[in-house]
Parts: sequence; structure tokens; C-alpha cells
Amino acid sequence: MSSYLEATARQRVAALISDFKEFLPPAKEWTSPHLPQLNAPVSFDDGVVIGRGNIDGKQIYVAAQEGGFMGGAVGEVHGAKLVGLMRAAVIHKPQALVLLAESGGVRLHEANAGLIAVSEVMRALLAVRAAGIPVIVVIGGSNGCFGGMGIVSRCANVIIMSEEARLAMSGPEVIETANGVEEFDSRDRALVWRTTGGKHRYLLGDCQMLVADDDAAFQRAIGRAMQDSSQNEVALSLAALEEEQQMLTVRLQDFGGKTEPMDIWGAMGVEHPEGIAMLDTQAFLQLSASIRQTERQHG
Repeated sequence: MSSYLEATARQRVAALISDFKEFLPPAKEWTSPHLPQLNAPVSFDDGVVIGRGNIDGKQIYVAAQEGGFMGGAVGEVHGAKLVGLMRAAVIHKPQALVLLAESGGVRLHEANAGLIAVSEVMRALLAVRAAGIPVIVVIGGSNGCFGGMGIVSRCANVIIMSEEARLAMSGPEVIETANGVEEFDSRDRALVWRTTGGKHRYLLGDCQMLVADDDAAFQRAIGRAMQDSSQNEVALSLAALEEEQQMLTVRLQDFGGKTEPMDIWGAMGVEHPEGIAMLDTQAFLQLSASIRQTERQHG
């Protein structure tokens, strides 16, 4: 068993993707033009690896963000590489586009350039989906997936997470800085994972697949997501948008007054919500399946 959480972007690509060919390899040295002006360090790949390869014999285009460089934050070059990969996918029609996401969001060092880059990534991702190519996002790195990349991820067809993964718009430190420790204590690790972690996201339906922190488990999940892409497809239409808005409205009605995730789990039918954290992935998935079956019976 090899931990996805502890791996670098390049290690993840090597573990998950066969016959990988990198676009813009290290020798090209595509680095940020902004960071040197601030006396900040640069990376030879600007913190993201892009290329093509295979999973289960199917060609995919893949990008992997490096959390070890500025927390995987998106700057101008980083974003341009993602956009270029997505535009190439629209032209060459791989069987899926896979994003191994690990990012704190926009690279504040690059301010407007980073914000524009994230908006361009969103538009490019939706163009990939409009071209009939499923987009699969994998989240399992120690930095989580927050800010602009959190929004990008929710634009995908399928999100795969581990229990250790985190997904949200604002990171815990951002919430605490803006609203105080009384609103959210970023040092309370149990609270952080209850609120933004993979189990909570799976229960709410914000991710479609939950796997153990294991390279092989993530690889199998990507393969299943490609096989089931037609079942996981959400149309890019006004009707689909309205349906999702209705789902969010119901969620707010049901859970809007609850500030503790365990209270939400209890309201969903979990008899012992305090025990969720102790369940391994398989036991948790069995519990989730029973909750959803009950919901269907009473729905």
C-alpha cells in the first residue's frame, strides 16, 4: 500500500498513469515571471505537471498539482498550463481528463494574474465537458483543495476523495482570520476534517467516490469513473443548474441552522455520528449506502 497523501505530484503521476508523456517537461523551464520580482522562489514546472498517458488501456490527459510548491497555488503560468492541457483535450478527444488537485487556491503573490488564471481554468474545464469528455478530479493531498481550485473541482463530472482529503471554498485559516476563532478554530484538526474532509463531503453528495489513502485505490476509482461516465454525467444545461440549485435550497433548509457536522450527520439518520471518524473507508461506505437506501424508501 502506497500513500497518495504523502506523495509528490510526480510520484502520483508515476503511480497512477502508465506510458506518461509530459507536456512542457522540466527542461523547458516554464517558470513564473512574477515571483522573481518579489524575491520569491520559483519552480521549474511552476507547481503543476501536465501530460497524457493511460489508465486501464484508455488514454487520458492528466494534470497534477504540486502541493509542496506554494501549497499548489495557481499563478499565471500554472493556470496557463492547465488551460493549455484542457484546450488540447478538446482537440484530441482523450477518454477522460484527470486533475490530481492539491491547491490552496489563487497564488496571492500574483494577485490579478492568478485570479484571471483560475477563471480561465474554469471556462476551459467546462469546454472539455461540453465536448463530451468526462472530467475527473482526484483530491487526496495534505494541502486539500480550496479557493478557486475548490470551485474548479466542483465543475467536474466526478470528484474522488479520500478520508484525509479536504475540499471547501475557504480554508480554515481564512475563515478564522476573517471571522475569528469563535467562528472556526483552524487548530482544531478534528473540527477541520469533520467540516471539510472526505467523509463529510461524501455524505453531502459533494464528491461521488470515497477511497482509502492508497495509490491503487485511487487508480481503480478513476478507472470506474471512466467506465461509469455516462451515469455520472450532469448535463450542462439550465435545467441541470436549476435542479442543483433546488438541491442546495433543500440542504440549506434542512441543515442551515446546524453549525456542527455531527449534528448534520445525525439529522441524516446516522445513529452514532460521533463514531463516523473511527470508521474505516469500507465500513463508512456501507453505512452511507444504508442511509441513502433509507432516504429513497422514505423519499
